[in-house]
Amino acid sequence: MAHPGAETPRLGLRARGGAVSDWETVRELAGGLPGAEESTTYGQPAFKVGGKLFAWMSPSRDAAGALALCVDPDEKALLIESRTDRCFSTPHYEGHPILLVRMDRMEPHELAELVEDAWLLRAPKRLVDGYLESAP
Repeated sequence: MAHPGAETPRLGLRARGGAVSDWETVRELAGGLPGAEESTTYGQPAFKVGGKLFAWMSPSRDAAGALALCVDPDEKALLIESRTDRCFSTPHYEGHPILLVRMDRMEPHELAELVEDAWLLRAPKRLVDGYLESAP
């Protein structure tokens, strides 16, 4: 992915019952990352790091209920192709390094990897370096 040493997400999830993800899952995952701040964008819940969005509920009507995540532009198509039932894009997001996720079809451990990768792409280098250095 975007940064060496980030292949295995290190975000922990408390058991909440059920295998699907929702905004509370995102809140738990993103909120545990260094420098992450809960915010809003276009009236929708969001997470930012260093003032930059990395995870948010899409305000687009074409993607109602979907989580939007920053992704490596070279990986977007592969993620969509390999997870067609869970990941997608719409014309609104074409040409942008943003992946849309159907959270109700996503296992929490899968979502953890995507949220962590989004954070790694947007976080300041000092936070990323500190996070990766603390890897077990």
